[in-house]
Amino acid sequence: MSSYFDDLETRSADRRAADLARDLPAQIARAQAAPGLARLLGEVDANAVTSAEALAALPVIRKSELAAAQKANPPLGGLIPAGGGYEHIFQSPGPIYEIGRTTHDWWRMGRFLHALGIGAGDIVQNCFGYHLTPAGMIFESGARAVGAAVLPAGTGQTDLQVRAAADIGCTAYAGTPDYLKVILDRAEAMGERLKFSRAAVGGGALFPSLRAEYADRGIQCLQCYATADLGNIAYESPAMEGMIVDDGVIVEIVTPGTGTPVMPGQVGEVVVTTLNPDYPLIRFATGDLSAVLPGESPCGRTNMRIKGWMGRADQTTKIKGMFVRPEQVAALVARHDEVARARVIAQREGEMDLMIVQIETRAANPALYEGSVLETLKLRGRVELVPPGSLPNDGKVIEDRRSYD
Repeated sequence: MSSYFDDLETRSADRRAADLARDLPAQIARAQAAPGLARLLGEVDANAVTSAEALAALPVIRKSELAAAQKANPPLGGLIPAGGGYEHIFQSPGPIYEIGRTTHDWWRMGRFLHALGIGAGDIVQNCFGYHLTPAGMIFESGARAVGAAVLPAGTGQTDLQVRAAADIGCTAYAGTPDYLKVILDRAEAMGERLKFSRAAVGGGALFPSLRAEYADRGIQCLQCYATADLGNIAYESPAMEGMIVDDGVIVEIVTPGTGTPVMPGQVGEVVVTTLNPDYPLIRFATGDLSAVLPGESPCGRTNMRIKGWMGRADQTTKIKGMFVRPEQVAALVARHDEVARARVIAQREGEMDLMIVQIETRAANPALYEGSVLETLKLRGRVELVPPGSLPNDGKVIEDRRSYD
């Protein structure tokens, strides 16, 4: 097996930039050919968007906007380019609907499975769901791309899962991180020895202790980061130093509630532009938090790396009966050139909610910001001034310290 899935994985920085300058304007033009996406993008000169820096000037598109478009114009909201096609329609919670295609590696999962060493001769027991949601098809498509056979096991029926794995000799598992342990433990109870040597997991947290347990059982377990809308976004290689961004997407890390990229290394919301011509989502906000890792992976893949999933960016919190949203905190920061960042803290004082607004600034008088706090957050709060760079780098702009026990 070749070390890499394709030569895109090892492109130089110059070639990657040149390819982006060629592909990005064409992708934006495709999005403009979908009436629903065109409305969300607004007036954009596609030919002028040839870099990630230029891309950052475009509006962010949120899942709630896609759902609203589909509700107004069912079933797909005008989100598919004119003349586009699809073989599947999936339903995700919301509900919101996504298309799928049977063309080669449409969700780009093959790159991840190849990095894990899955290929011809392997039989993948695919324990992702095939019912309504696309996860099962996403991983099956990836398995076909690397030449592996698939047992479309889906979820549940653990005794039958064990029986099939033993009878067929499945060599690889695909599914959520914890369900593999359920299968392995049940196999031991049934007196069966399974042949799994690799596990491709996603859709949940892979805790280090669980990865170590699989390693003790002779199973190499790597994880990917994928969504129903976008397919594979990033994946681990055997180097296990962060997650490598897939070569079919552009990832930005932005301040939650905005489309403004954070400084390198800071935690922020993951915003993704896909280069998939059939469903050209531009600057789609995932609602997840992550951060960029410096440098390249020791495995030789040259694309940007992220730390992986670090929580949710939607930190909307009700304080004193009023919702405070990340975009309001961003608006507060934008009103003052000297303010670097701000953080809203909700806590209890006696039997009352208290809102504290910490502001990174070199100013010394909190009263300078009290009016802006009231106007942007619609609540009065205690303003605390803190030195620039002192707020935690955790992606939070709203922190709820209240106990609900």
